[in-house]
Amino acid sequence: MRRYFFFAISAFILITLGSCKKEKPIYADVIYTKPQLVKDPPVVFMSPEESMKTMHLPEGYRMELVASEPMINEPVTIAWGPDGKLYVAEMITYMQDIDGTDENEPWSRVSVLEDIDGDGKMDKSTVFVDSLILPRIILPLDDRVLIGETYNRSLYSYRDTDGDNVADEKKLVLENNKRDNANLEHQSATMIWGLDNYLYLSNGSLRYRFTKGEMEIDTLRDAPSGQWGMTQDEVGQIYYSSAGGETPALGYQQHPYYGTLEMEGKWEEGFEKVWPIIGTPDVQGGLRRLREDGTLNHFTASCGQSIFLGDKLPMYGDLFIPEPVGRLIRRAKVNLVNGKKVLSNPYDETEFLASTDTNFRPVDTQTGPDGCLYVVDMYRGIIQEGNWVRKGSFLRPVVERKGFDKNIGKGRIYRIVHDEITPSKQEDLLHKTNDELLDYLHHPNGWYRLTAQKLLVLKQDKSTVSNLKDMVTGGTPFIGSMLGDADYALGRLHAIWTLDGLDAIDKPLVLAALQDEDARVRAAALRVSEPFLKSGDASVFEAVQALKSDKDPEVLQQVVLSLNSAKDKMGKETISEIIAANPSNEAIVTIGEESLKEVPLEIEKIKKQYVLQNSNTRKRIVEGYNNFKNLCAACHGMNGTGIEGMAPSLVGSPRVTAKDWNIPVKILLNGLTGPVDGKEYSGVMAGMKQQDDDYIASVVTYIRMHLNNEKGVGGWQVSKVRKEQEGREDYWTIEELEKSK
Repeated sequence: MRRYFFFAISAFILITLGSCKKEKPIYADVIYTKPQLVKDPPVVFMSPEESMKTMHLPEGYRMELVASEPMINEPVTIAWGPDGKLYVAEMITYMQDIDGTDENEPWSRVSVLEDIDGDGKMDKSTVFVDSLILPRIILPLDDRVLIGETYNRSLYSYRDTDGDNVADEKKLVLENNKRDNANLEHQSATMIWGLDNYLYLSNGSLRYRFTKGEMEIDTLRDAPSGQWGMTQDEVGQIYYSSAGGETPALGYQQHPYYGTLEMEGKWEEGFEKVWPIIGTPDVQGGLRRLREDGTLNHFTASCGQSIFLGDKLPMYGDLFIPEPVGRLIRRAKVNLVNGKKVLSNPYDETEFLASTDTNFRPVDTQTGPDGCLYVVDMYRGIIQEGNWVRKGSFLRPVVERKGFDKNIGKGRIYRIVHDEITPSKQEDLLHKTNDELLDYLHHPNGWYRLTAQKLLVLKQDKSTVSNLKDMVTGGTPFIGSMLGDADYALGRLHAIWTLDGLDAIDKPLVLAALQDEDARVRAAALRVSEPFLKSGDASVFEAVQALKSDKDPEVLQQVVLSLNSAKDKMGKETISEIIAANPSNEAIVTIGEESLKEVPLEIEKIKKQYVLQNSNTRKRIVEGYNNFKNLCAACHGMNGTGIEGMAPSLVGSPRVTAKDWNIPVKILLNGLTGPVDGKEYSGVMAGMKQQDDDYIASVVTYIRMHLNNEKGVGGWQVSKVRKEQEGREDYWTIEELEKSK
């Protein structure tokens, strides 16, 4: 009887708990009706309240003002500290007139904002760090904040030690005294704390990690080249963007640790087209970038993108891409199609957020601790840097005619909320105990998960290791699975990476995690298994190999990537088996075939030598090496030092090293005849007009950069020279080239 009573009570409790678990509500996603379009709109300054009335969002969504001028001026990016304070980078000197006068003066700052009464609107602003040159990187750590400035490759941490919100401690964290002379739009503009505890920059092939309190530098084989903004999804996949390349998103097919992978069809047809609801005459691309109705027709200034990981809007996991020239923000769904991630616009020829205010300039988006999406609006006339508005440009007369240069010194921060969902009250994680932080590793808002992980790793308190291991191996708590909306698998995922940051990953944990019921955890386990694979651990290799038939395509992709680190025959054989079993999975086939290639030692050396160059330049040098070796070396020698009587040396050649870089381009396109530096050589050098621009650019870049330490050239530069000499069929002579300078 007692036994029957026990089972009856247990059944009753289970039924009761099951009924307590909320079903996820379904929200309408009805897009707005576009207003009548004004082709050449007036430029009118609006208050924040007036400007919000011009913003169009899907049904149920609305904008709320968080902060505006004079509290903030010229905001470009934001980040929350673990104590809930909001840090804002303000480029006070950015394009204060049409010529960018005094732009590089140290008059900019980082401010800290506080919401004292918890109503979602900031009440207090304090200058945290002053006298900066165009700050572009803000990364809160614990009670320290990393800040990076334009032109300065070094990084400093700042700390407020007396509680007045003004930094009074400055420490050099990363020293690099080589000035970054690139245009400010092309420098690294974002640094994120990756899920794997490395710090990644939006541009460059270096990543960083705190090891025993010091910044450790690691090189990436072939990282994507992004510009302003980067983000990561819940499993740590990074998304870049490139405004200069008019590319709204790139680098998201595989983690940059494994190199760059761009695939055809990475977004749906027409995804690159944008749909403003106002005429956009101030387009740096000129008339080719305008439709007949006067609107921008293509992404041209994508920046400040974010994967939304909050819990108070029904769009978790979607990618948001600001387009300040179009006065809009794109919402992109991330779909898995034949193994590759494909971006799509859920609204037909319409944007998630668009404004008819000509001064609306969204430049950054972030998931907030309250579970909402935040938008940074620089709110200004000129958005392009001075190089694109100089005399003779398409933009300058547009700016002068419209008076875009007159609206400066303002800026707003908004949050997007939903009518049916109440934002969360922010919690202070900085002052939580370690045990309390563990509970946040499975929080439904990704900001809390990553912040808790970051704090635990920075503390380096090994007393948490046992509890973290229990989280990984203990599975989903039974009671927890019946209540609330916590994703305990994500808790296990963050626990793995927290243990990795504490240097506490061991073989039993890896073997257990490789068998986890959740694909995201198995994929993370594969990544942390790689040191064991590299060392030849047979039991870990066997456990990884057992996943070659995993049902999840992203786990299979990670198996291929991780086995490639094993560098042995059995690993290659397993990769071949996975490719054969998944012929329709484009990502696996592409990654697998690349993994099976034997990379020549010389190419590995070249990649390492140019690791600080952007990925496009590095790729061009490697391709140039291959093209040179396969054709040019027959006459000029493998080292480019020439072959007596056949062809001159390219090393130190005044044609190759000329400041007028188009001379070697001309030679490659049309060829060369006659004596060279007083010497006769057998035959002529044949032209290579039949090769495309990228081929020519790769060879010129290789012989200029690798053989002579000069600047390379891009395909667009070759195209320009090709057009200039379009009608020419004759070979060049040295005399003609001298005259053409």
